[in-house]
Amino acid sequence: MLLFLLVVLLLSAGWLVHLSQAERRRKVANLPGPVCPPFFGALHLMFRLSPKTFLKLGREYISQYGPLQRVWVFNRLLILSGDAELNEQLLSSQEHLVKHPVYRVLGQWLGNGLLLSDGKTWHQRRKIITPTFHFSILEQFVEVFDQQSNICVKRLASKANGETFDVYRYVCAATLDIIAETAMGTKIHAQANESTPYAEAVKECTALLSWRFMSVYLQIELLFALTHPHLKWRQTKLIRTMHAFTIKVIEQRRQALEEQQKKSGSDIVEDDVGSKRRMALLDVLLMATVDGKPLTNDEIREEVDTFMFEGHDTTTSALSFCLHELSRHPQVQEKMLEEILRVLGNDRSRPITIRDLGELKYIECVIKESLRMYPPVPIVGRKLEKDFKYTNSTYGDGVLPAGSEFLIGIYAIQRHPATYTNPDQFIPERHEDGKRVAPFEYIPFSAGPRNCIGQKFAQLEIKMMLAKIVREYELLPRGERVECVVNIVLRSDTGFKLGMRRRNNI
Repeated sequence: MLLFLLVVLLLSAGWLVHLSQAERRRKVANLPGPVCPPFFGALHLMFRLSPKTFLKLGREYISQYGPLQRVWVFNRLLILSGDAELNEQLLSSQEHLVKHPVYRVLGQWLGNGLLLSDGKTWHQRRKIITPTFHFSILEQFVEVFDQQSNICVKRLASKANGETFDVYRYVCAATLDIIAETAMGTKIHAQANESTPYAEAVKECTALLSWRFMSVYLQIELLFALTHPHLKWRQTKLIRTMHAFTIKVIEQRRQALEEQQKKSGSDIVEDDVGSKRRMALLDVLLMATVDGKPLTNDEIREEVDTFMFEGHDTTTSALSFCLHELSRHPQVQEKMLEEILRVLGNDRSRPITIRDLGELKYIECVIKESLRMYPPVPIVGRKLEKDFKYTNSTYGDGVLPAGSEFLIGIYAIQRHPATYTNPDQFIPERHEDGKRVAPFEYIPFSAGPRNCIGQKFAQLEIKMMLAKIVREYELLPRGERVECVVNIVLRSDTGFKLGMRRRNNI
């Protein structure tokens, strides 16, 4: 009898929740989507989704229901959009800037940094950080790209025998060294055998958070702690290691900056290895003020940690996918090599400058095509804090109600056959001669006010690495093809397999 009453109580509560959503359901009644029974909604479809199936099923649902659809799961309203017209209106909005709640999985590590913050805090931090990517500072960063790329090329020499290997870990270490030196102004030697505890913590924590990202219940910190106490303890330890390192670097950099300001005249100081000290993101944050007050160490740490995460994992993904595709397209490699030798020559001792990189136009096309097929962040999300009114040529005028979770499938948008001929083929030439697609049909760095602030940084870094590697090695089609899986960033379930052979004719 008690069990029966409990079931009745739960069903009644569920029905009341369903009725409470009547107005929201009315507002999205014009949008197509799967059948969503009362209370449970399309929960049966959610069970089919996993990191491995997400992209495939997403394309199936677009084929079945169209590029814009609504899905109910319990009382959560999900708006899944591959519609460029609607995406442009939402992403361009100055009001709807709140990130999807799933990003909060990263909260204990990144705090209220640029990725997770919103409102006044986000506007202040964005304004502070934007000058970091001025041409003059990027020019200094290119020196780091050049030096760390050289180390990566030397490390790859042991694999230049035609054997099959996964290039990911080599690229990962290089991008980690680059972002540490440019964001914090310190070397962590991730590419050296004596990799630091900080570098190892970044790699392990990123993998752990990526795993949690794709599980609904693991996104809730309490449920994660209850169901996986050992992993929760490990995550806490890793985050403490990273925070302690970052705070130490901040304090040392602050002290050095204060000492430098006391000196008269020159702004040139020597770092710990005797080279000219470069401006770093950290220096910009240390000199910044908000309402006349400097940022605290914790506020600075949040931004540095955010850049360490975003500037490492996404670039690693982009480079790994691109190298894999190049290994399967020798004609693209040859065209790249011709341009590299014409612009850069074959003198390995000559540093590559930002102006050199600007002349590598075909490599730009290669990068654009790889980012089209494999956007490092395949999905971006917003949480609508208030009703969003839109105008659409297909669906008419409408309103997306407050509380909706808006998900934009960048991966699906950039492989839409109506926009791209042969969308699953790697064709860099489609980006040549100023060929353009409509706005918001190519958005690998997102778009609007919350677009990727470091996109120019990332493109220059990728261009440098590709130029150095392709000039030195022929990439060979070895091993399995990539199979895309969705985590925080796009990954491959089969790794990034290829082979390499040193070029002897240049």
